[in-house]
Amino acid sequence: MHSVPLWLWMVFAATVVVSLAVDLLAHRHAHVIGFREAAAWSAVWVGLAVAFGVAVFLVVGTTAGVEYTTAWLLEKSLSVDNLFVFALIFGYFRVPRSSQHRVLFLGVLGALVFRGVFLAAGVAVVSRFTAVLFVFAVILFYSAYKILKEEDDSFDPGRSIAVRLLRKVVPVRDEYAGTRFFVREAGRRVATPLLAVVAAIEAADIVFAVDSVPAVLAVSNDAFIVYTSNAFAILGLRALYFMLAGLLDRFHYLSKGLALILAFIGVKLVLQAAHKTISGAVPEIPSLLSLAVIAAVLAVSVGLSLLRPPPAHADAPVEPAPAADGGAPGPEPPRRPGPPPGP
Repeated sequence: MHSVPLWLWMVFAATVVVSLAVDLLAHRHAHVIGFREAAAWSAVWVGLAVAFGVAVFLVVGTTAGVEYTTAWLLEKSLSVDNLFVFALIFGYFRVPRSSQHRVLFLGVLGALVFRGVFLAAGVAVVSRFTAVLFVFAVILFYSAYKILKEEDDSFDPGRSIAVRLLRKVVPVRDEYAGTRFFVREAGRRVATPLLAVVAAIEAADIVFAVDSVPAVLAVSNDAFIVYTSNAFAILGLRALYFMLAGLLDRFHYLSKGLALILAFIGVKLVLQAAHKTISGAVPEIPSLLSLAVIAAVLAVSVGLSLLRPPPAHADAPVEPAPAADGGAPGPEPPRRPGPPPGP
């Protein structure tokens, strides 16, 4: 565990709150977010994450800085899976592109809360029961296997537990009403499909936490490192989605790269657990080596995807899916397996 001054926690909290407020004000009017705007915001989020990483290096130390950078890059790479599922959910519910940012904004807020709870629980469990690291390793190996075998294609947003529970609690109408979540019909309050979309987004993030939490705990079991790295990775999800929404299926080797990363982190967890169990007899994988491996796998995966485009792009472009409101069409959901059926 690292010695983190209270003021650095406060700086982190203030940065997150101010960033969310600025982002909300900048997008208070619903509109379609183009590539340039998304790229600019992506640069802002990456810049904030890097700047905070520099602060961790200077204030907490080199080891903590390397762990933060490794954890952030790992979570950033794993978040690509979220992007595929966002596209799947938006395509399933035919969400108007002008409303997608508001949905993702609420999704980010929920993810910050849920990840905080899961990570806090994970840190507490790992600090007391080292053997649980072996369980986490098995989860990561299984996730890597499913990605390589493409066995995650059964995800149906409309049948997720969260969406089904929502429909039992409140009636959901078929038509959208701009960015509103509720409207009054025949004297009663009913939800619009946009609320169901938020429920599906939050449910998907809970499922993704099953992979994300064990993976980041392999890098560090320090609450400050694991949560701040997760938070900065999550904050940039919306901009990354709008920047890459139409290009996700071009990076067809990226899923294989993510599987390799999950398998590597699984090995790291096994060695870490064995090192603690056998009193240092088994060597651990250094965080700096983990950082180098993750960066190299990502670079090779993206490079191969660009050098060898998938047949769909070599032959003809994919037709976009029509928007629910008759406005600008949304991107065609890429053919990428989503998470297993979950909440």
